[in-house]
Amino acid sequence: MKRVLILHGWGGSDFPHWQSWLSGEIAKDYGCVSFLKFSNIDLPNKDEWMSELKRELEEFKPNIVICHSVANILWFHVCNEGGIKELDNLFLVAPPSLKCDIKELKSFFPCNIPTKLYAKKPLLITSTNDPYMTMQEADELQKALDIEMLVLQNAGHINSDSGYGEWPWMLEEIKNTK
Repeated sequence: MKRVLILHGWGGSDFPHWQSWLSGEIAKDYGCVSFLKFSNIDLPNKDEWMSELKRELEEFKPNIVICHSVANILWFHVCNEGGIKELDNLFLVAPPSLKCDIKELKSFFPCNIPTKLYAKKPLLITSTNDPYMTMQEADELQKALDIEMLVLQNAGHINSDSGYGEWPWMLEEIKNTK
């Protein structure tokens, strides 16, 4: 059975964000989904979020994880610590630059690129005009992670502000995972 864990970034991903839509679509079809809401979404703390994520991984036991924005960096930190169960699928959507200097996110940086992502099928999804990561940085991250990358044209930060309220492609990807 697919157990999908959705991890939001800074500020959350409430409606009309695609993560909110996706969790509802999975649940409508009696799917098993956890759309974890981290504490202090506007002033996130890496250590608090890591503790919350580790607890959710232990209790929910997902086999698919979908990260957006700074949740990707959180996933990298958890991977660098190790000791987590390998997933079937991991979607790393719109990660910020590893050189991010946003004051509210300072506890997440610096961050080392993990040597193991704990996923059989990881996929990096970026955009040609993401304000938080250049295409050069995305290419460098993809090479360092040594995983497949899907580049969306002019999709911004792949959020509701850039037109990603509903994202049928992602829903189909989840439905078609094995």
